[in-house]
Amino acid sequence: MTLECLQNYWWLLISVLGAILVFLLFVQGGQSMIYGLGKTPDQRDFILGAMGSKWELTFTTLVTFGGAFFASFPLFYSTCFGGAYWLWILILFSFVLQAVSYEYRRKKGNIYGTGTYDAFLFINGSVGCILLGVAVGMFFFGGEFSVNRDNILSAHSPVISQWAPTHGFEAIFCWRNLVLGVAVLFLARMQAALYMINRLKDNDEAFFNRLKASAFINGGIFVVAFLAFLTLLFTANGYDVVSKGGQTVSVTEVSYKYFINMTSNWWELVTLLAGVVLVLYGLLRTVLAKHFTKGVWFTGIGTILAVLSLFWAAGYGDTAFLPSLTDPMSSLTIRNASSTEFTLTAMSYASIFIPFVIAYIWYVWRKMDK
Repeated sequence: MTLECLQNYWWLLISVLGAILVFLLFVQGGQSMIYGLGKTPDQRDFILGAMGSKWELTFTTLVTFGGAFFASFPLFYSTCFGGAYWLWILILFSFVLQAVSYEYRRKKGNIYGTGTYDAFLFINGSVGCILLGVAVGMFFFGGEFSVNRDNILSAHSPVISQWAPTHGFEAIFCWRNLVLGVAVLFLARMQAALYMINRLKDNDEAFFNRLKASAFINGGIFVVAFLAFLTLLFTANGYDVVSKGGQTVSVTEVSYKYFINMTSNWWELVTLLAGVVLVLYGLLRTVLAKHFTKGVWFTGIGTILAVLSLFWAAGYGDTAFLPSLTDPMSSLTIRNASSTEFTLTAMSYASIFIPFVIAYIWYVWRKMDK
C-alpha cells in the first residue's frame, strides 16, 4: 500500500472506533438520568446495574480510540493534548470519577454513601458527553493553534504546536461546538432509555412507560440539536488543503466545504441518510408500538453509520480535519499529520486483530448480560 492508501486506511479505522465510542456513550446517558428516572432506590440500582455492566467497554474504546489516534496521526495528538489540555483534562477527570464510582459505590466500608458516587456518575454522564461532543466539534469548526515544525530544533522550547492562552477553554464556550455536545448528550440519553427498555425483565409497567416517554423526549431534543448541527455544518466554510511530501503547500477557504464533500462522495451522504433513518425508525417504533424492545439495536447501528459519515467528511476530500482559526497553513489533514509510511505499515499488520477486539466486545457484552 502507498502512503496515501495507508493514511486513508487509518482514518477509516479511527472513524470506526469513534463511531463505536459514540454508540457506547449510552452508558453515560443512563448515568445522567439517575435522578430523573430513578424514583426509588431499586430503580436507581437497576439503572446503574444496566449501565455498570457496560461502562468498561466504553472506557476501553475511548482509550483505544486515543491510542490509535496517537499512533497514526501523532501531530493531532501532540497539538490537541499538548495544547488544548484543559478540555482533555476535564474529559479525563470525568471518566476517572466514573471508574472510582462503580468501584466504590456499594463497597463495604464506603464512608461517603452511595449518594456521593451517584452524583459523580451524573457528572460523568452529563459533562463527559458534552465535552466529547465539543472535542469532535473542533474537527469541523477549528481551534486556535499554530504549528511550526522548525521549533523542534529550538534548545529553549522544542514544541512545534502552540495553542491559544486559554488552552482549550475557548472550544468549550464555542456555541457551535456546544450544539454538537448537546446533540451527543441527548442521543446518549435516548439510547440509554432504549437500552433499559431492552433489559427490563419484570412487569413494572409504570417504569416501562416512563422509559418510553424518556426516550421520546430525549430523542426529540436530539433530533432538533442534530438538525441544528447539520445546518451549521453544511453552511460552514472549510479548508481545501494541498499537501506534498507531508507538508502543506496551499490552503484555500471554501464555502459549504462539508456539504460539497458529502455530495461529491455519494457514499458519505448515503451512509448519513441511512443512519438517520435507522435512528428515527428505532425511536418511533419503540414509542408507538405497545411493547417493542429492540429499538436500541436500530438506533445503535444508525448512530454508528451517521458518525462514520461525519468522520469521513472531516478527513477525506483534502479537507482539514482540524482547521486552525489563527493560522490556516497550520491546519491538520490526514496527509500532514500522519505517521511515517513505515510506522503506518507496521501498525496495519497489528490492525488485523481489530475484528478479534470487536468479537471480544460482543462476547463480554453477552456474558455481562447473562
